[in-house]
Amino acid sequence: MKRAADRPTQRRCAADPHASSRVTARMLGVELRDQPDTGLLTFEGFASVTGVGYEMWDFFGPYTEQVVPGAFAATLAQPDLDVPLVLAHDSLRRIARTTNGSLSLDEVLTGPKTGLHVLAPELDPTDADVAYIVPKLRSGLVDEMSFRFVINSGAWSPDWMEFHIESVDIHRGDVAIVGYGANPATAGSGLRAAKSGRQVVDLADLQPYRAR
Repeated sequence: MKRAADRPTQRRCAADPHASSRVTARMLGVELRDQPDTGLLTFEGFASVTGVGYEMWDFFGPYTEQVVPGAFAATLAQPDLDVPLVLAHDSLRRIARTTNGSLSLDEVLTGPKTGLHVLAPELDPTDADVAYIVPKLRSGLVDEMSFRFVINSGAWSPDWMEFHIESVDIHRGDVAIVGYGANPATAGSGLRAAKSGRQVVDLADLQPYRAR
């Protein structure tokens, strides 16, 4: 794989270490369980599936991107890791958070599903945001998750048509329950980095890439 700094200028602009991104994936194996003894709810799922390509677009056409297994190892090892579980990337609509013990994150590296595993074991159903999202999760009206992150390292394939995200930083990012985002093929949101500070570039609504 070619390093990110070696990619040609006609593809995406050079990565900005101060710019964050969002990648959306359809929820896999999401469970919402009642706890009859406490009345609380448990939310469990995957915010990112690793090793699976999804199609992205830039101004020069499509390419395939994937988060590689192990990409979360360093960031999850941070002792002060601060990541909330939010609705629609809205920082004020938090329903769990790593810093107060209500959210746990780990990277699953083996088995049928690998990626960023999310567990919020004790959601309060009287919280307004929990009450809002629970019926939508149960009915299937909302079935996608997303995570906000900064790329630490990545590499292009020799033909510049596949980009592997090798390491990410999710400290002070988020994992989010989301609806449909802007399709990068139509909204032109495949340019990840912005040179004008920490601007979020929406890479939402990414569908798994399947070879024909």
